[in-house]
Amino acid sequence: MKPVKISTKGRYGLRMMIDIAMNQQEGPVSVRDIARRQSLSDKYLEQIITSANKAGLLKSIRGAGGGYQLSRPAKEISVGQILRAMEGSLSPVDCVREAADEPAPCRNAGECATYELWRDIKAAVDQVIDSRTLQDMIDNFTRKNKDDASVGKEENCQWSAKS
Repeated sequence: MKPVKISTKGRYGLRMMIDIAMNQQEGPVSVRDIARRQSLSDKYLEQIITSANKAGLLKSIRGAGGGYQLSRPAKEISVGQILRAMEGSLSPVDCVREAADEPAPCRNAGECATYELWRDIKAAVDQVIDSRTLQDMIDNFTRKNKDDASVGKEENCQWSAKS
């Protein structure tokens, strides 16, 4: 298993959800508008939206003026829900990954010198991402940038709340 690393799908999925939350007050948000604001490909964004839809995080509105809205308030959607919808499990190793068909821990957990370490790392990651909501992310961004008219792009992190 690869180390815990959030892929572009996870990072872009979180950016997309923040963008929708910040722009849905005027109605459904189009893929084209999100892609433009976030400098992302429409096609890749559509794949990400499919994952968010399947996870029940978004609702789609069809027709003229259609697009996407959050399925519930931003304060009720955790970062963990978004990242898991995009990435699946965020476990550092397979033996602590929870799976629907494997509710019990690794069968070697009792004899493994490292099992508790991996379990604790997973629990720490879960605690961080499950304790932060989409609204927390928006509030933090807004607070940090309320006086900065040049909010936008940095080398490794793109985000722009501006239309």
